[in-house]
Amino acid sequence: MQHLVNILQLGVKEMRSLWFDKVLLIFLIWSFSFGVYEAANSQSTELRSAPVAVVDEDRSPLSQRILGALRPPEFMPPKLIEFVDVDPGLDAGRFTFTLHVPASFQRDVLAGHRPAIQLNIDATRMNEAFIGAGYIQNIVTDEVVRFVQGYRGEAELPVKLAVRMQFNPNLNGVWFFGVMEIINNITMLSIILAGAALIREREHGTIEHLLVMPLTPFQIMAAKVWANGLVVLLAAALSLYFVVQGALAMPIAGSVALFLFAALLHLFSTTAMGILLATVARSMPQFALLMILVVVPLNMLSGGTSPRESMPLAVQTIMLAAPTTHFVSLAQAIVFRGAGLAVVWPHLLAIVAIGAAFFWVALTRFRRTVALA
Repeated sequence: MQHLVNILQLGVKEMRSLWFDKVLLIFLIWSFSFGVYEAANSQSTELRSAPVAVVDEDRSPLSQRILGALRPPEFMPPKLIEFVDVDPGLDAGRFTFTLHVPASFQRDVLAGHRPAIQLNIDATRMNEAFIGAGYIQNIVTDEVVRFVQGYRGEAELPVKLAVRMQFNPNLNGVWFFGVMEIINNITMLSIILAGAALIREREHGTIEHLLVMPLTPFQIMAAKVWANGLVVLLAAALSLYFVVQGALAMPIAGSVALFLFAALLHLFSTTAMGILLATVARSMPQFALLMILVVVPLNMLSGGTSPRESMPLAVQTIMLAAPTTHFVSLAQAIVFRGAGLAVVWPHLLAIVAIGAAFFWVALTRFRRTVALA
């Protein structure tokens, strides 16, 4: 019982230390509030208000129909410019797309020729350029075909494809990126808080104070794990309720309690990983460099940024040893697809096993560090 009391009291001390570390505290609050909202909206895969300009040298009904089809919300109202203004407009970033309709375009179309329309794209806006190019190509093709046919009917096809969108029927990218930002923040902030707590003890000299007390390295490490993990878990729960469900208006398909339970197990792994990194680094700058080497691959290769199936087989196999791979898979299954415990339990067991391994390695290194101190 005394061991549990020691762990509890040390954990309360960790929370007090975090409360007085205003930089980390502000970073924690911002990451799970404005950071999630900003990441969800800035990484949207939908085309919104793309600036487009048109050089209309034909001035025909067909060219006017094409201009009229470039409508909000995908595009801003097209701006008519001269050909000499194309390059300056693209260079200055005023336009992402410039469409050049040549003279006699309508006449060549009606004559059965294959006239070309030039589309210039500012490819520095990569995501917008890639999506918008397909939009404009479809718009021009549809308007030309309907103009030649003389009506706006759909052509009869021998096969009709019935599409049913599951889990995200509107293909709203804001929902996906908002949840993924919370998942990434859980991983990043838990590693930072746990590692910074140990390095702060070392830099302030309080680690020596703990060593002269009747405390074991296990108690010291366990206190840092549960205290920092609890702080991140509470922040993630509040962010899920107020930011994702509130500000982003995203429905949660599955059980929030099951998601938070999985996050709790994941935090056991990542906080132990943070302490492990802190035993390797000798200062906060070194710890920050190690964070870059560890957190960036964890977030990018775990399946949250791009599907794991598109990665090389060797990368997929190696990343099975990372807790983030299993946490991302089960989190997406719970939040988006409404999966229950019967579906995600293998990932939960994998997270527990990986977390136990990280905790044992971190505890071993921490004991060696304490012995050297």
